[in-house]
Amino acid sequence: MARVVAELGEKMSWIEAGDGAGEQSAGDLGRDLAVVERQLGRRSRAVRRVAHRCSCGLPDVVETAPRLADGTPFPTLFYLTCPRAAAAISRQEGAGVMREMTARLGEDDALAAAYRAAHEDYLARRDALGELPGDPGAGGMPDRVKCLHVLAAHSLAVGAGVNPFGDEALAAAGDWGARGPCVPPDAEKGPPR
Repeated sequence: MARVVAELGEKMSWIEAGDGAGEQSAGDLGRDLAVVERQLGRRSRAVRRVAHRCSCGLPDVVETAPRLADGTPFPTLFYLTCPRAAAAISRQEGAGVMREMTARLGEDDALAAAYRAAHEDYLARRDALGELPGDPGAGGMPDRVKCLHVLAAHSLAVGAGVNPFGDEALAAAGDWGARGPCVPPDAEKGPPR
């Protein structure tokens, strides 16, 4: 397990944990939300802050409130917004990586313990903002891998070494921001690419 973490750390050197996760003014958040809406192709929901920025400088993960404005529970704390990042993770899901990861949980006690710890980290961070009934997990944690996007967003927001499968997915995805912004940083430049 330690060897895998070291190898992943080298492949993920372009990622800085929580990059862009500091305090944001209302104006900065408003500009970032406009970018996120272009990335998603729709209005964002329950966004509290940018939790991570892509190497191109735009948001790629947002932190959301545990409830939508109407009170509906929303268990996804960290939401991957960059369409290039989402596509890179979707390719992995389509290749069957989640089944392989879930199988490894039953074969590797240290990996299973690390994944349970990632689940506890996720719940603690979300519960600090507001508890949800029944403590719903996210991404399939802690027993299976259901949504690799959630796990990758968790790793981006909190840094490598917390969510082993999020780290693996990011290492396999590479630096999606190396080609530059996925959408124009300001609305005057047109629709998303």
